[in-house]
Amino acid sequence: MSVHSSTHQQSYLEENKTIWGWLTTTDHKKIGIMYLFTIMLYFFIGGISALLVRLELIAPGKTFFDPDTYNVLFTLHGAIMTFLFIVPGIPATLGNFLLPLMIGAKDVAFPRINLASYYVYLIGSIISLVSLLSPADTGWTFYAPYSMKTNSLVVWLTFGAFVMGFASIMTGFNFIVTIHRMRAPNLGWKNLPLFVWALYATAIIQLLATPVVGMNLVLLIFERVLDIGIFNPAKGGDPILFEQFFWFYSHPVVYIMILPAFGVVSEILPVFSRRPIFGYKAIAYSSLAIALVSFLVWGHHLFVSGMSDWARYIFSFLTFFVAVPTAIKIFNWLATLWKGSLEITATPMYYTLGFLFMFTIAGLTGLHLAVLSTDVYLHDTYFVVAHFHYTMQGGTVFALIAGLHYWFPKMTGRWYNKKIAFWGWILLFVGFNITFLPQFLLGLEGMPRRYYDYLPHFQTWHFVSTIGSWMNGLGYLITLGNLLISAFIGKKAEDNPYNALSLEWQTTSPPPTENFYKTPQFPDSIYDYGTEGKEQKPEKKAI
Repeated sequence: MSVHSSTHQQSYLEENKTIWGWLTTTDHKKIGIMYLFTIMLYFFIGGISALLVRLELIAPGKTFFDPDTYNVLFTLHGAIMTFLFIVPGIPATLGNFLLPLMIGAKDVAFPRINLASYYVYLIGSIISLVSLLSPADTGWTFYAPYSMKTNSLVVWLTFGAFVMGFASIMTGFNFIVTIHRMRAPNLGWKNLPLFVWALYATAIIQLLATPVVGMNLVLLIFERVLDIGIFNPAKGGDPILFEQFFWFYSHPVVYIMILPAFGVVSEILPVFSRRPIFGYKAIAYSSLAIALVSFLVWGHHLFVSGMSDWARYIFSFLTFFVAVPTAIKIFNWLATLWKGSLEITATPMYYTLGFLFMFTIAGLTGLHLAVLSTDVYLHDTYFVVAHFHYTMQGGTVFALIAGLHYWFPKMTGRWYNKKIAFWGWILLFVGFNITFLPQFLLGLEGMPRRYYDYLPHFQTWHFVSTIGSWMNGLGYLITLGNLLISAFIGKKAEDNPYNALSLEWQTTSPPPTENFYKTPQFPDSIYDYGTEGKEQKPEKKAI
């Protein structure tokens, strides 16, 4: 199916190329690109702080920084990576760019709200960085009562996070209305792209969960400014109340981070295995199931906080239950690969298969934290650090990079250097596992997380982990540098180099400002691969 004519029309990159044109655009594609560059800038800052944290931990005792500086770097890394990078992550970048294209729309439902969301995010991030004048040292969770007593500028950091929450709400609202009201003819819920299903489930969580953490952060600000005793036990307050509110949002936010990654993987695997996606309905509905159950499992973060035994039993059961829809996805992805004509030399497949490997580790190690007896031992150890990073970095970040490589020709009209991309992936995959696999062992040995110093018998695995972090950092520099340079000097890409069936590949590369030259008719199935045999395999030169 072709929905564009031979008549030349300017691409979105050619139209109004001035700085002012970009800053005032309401084109969802340009807004997605602006989000991408902004979050990558913060990713760089958060990554540098992580490398400095690992550098300090290469040996016991003071090596480069004092304890106060360590706490600042630790907080900077966690807050930036969580609120400024990984939460907006895929929805604000790939989601913004691709959602209208995938459903055959000219733009999102509310283009001006979309642009406003970017500036709200930008303003919130700048407010947060004001705290660097007297850097916060609370950790990214801002736990009371310490966050009420520290002399650092916690108010600015929490207020910035509060403002950025509005950007998340605006994006989620925009996506829900767009998916409901702007689909192409013949595009019903039963043949919606799985990436769109994932964005829809994510948007539901954004709308329902984000106001809770916003309320919690405002209460913390009131506590510091007005000293009214909400969380302060000395005034009759309850610091555990802060944790309850915080994790009611912060566990669903894990799925704001990872659900879009599931959607990316669901789009890439059928194309490069040349097989129809296995269990389309199961994958689609499991995204909604994850969104629902995510609101019921926050209590497993508080197993050692003094909750009742019955509350522990219920939250433990629900934590196991949330693994069911996630496992459905894993098994359906593996079934999609089974007996497929795999194009494993494609760069997006490197990252997608790496995602499957590392997210499976994340899921299996999560079971240990759902069991009451083992969680009491592993709680607040490096086991949790490793589990979380296998979920977020090995999952969400790898999926984001997979998606950037997969849709790079569509976004830029150019190709990246495939050999450099391969070596970047090798460094990332090996470096990531060298960094975080030892941390599972540290946790099992009893090494507590967040600590500036440690006993000498923990040094070996800390040393290995720090060496791995250097490989990881170098891999990101090579991978993202390759994409950035190729966006300007890469070889010209074809409109549909993968012979893919989804709508975003049925327009030019890069797309025109209004996405399509005429209203597209959605095909019966965008996952109907494998029926034409070799004729449907992607051309190796184009990957």
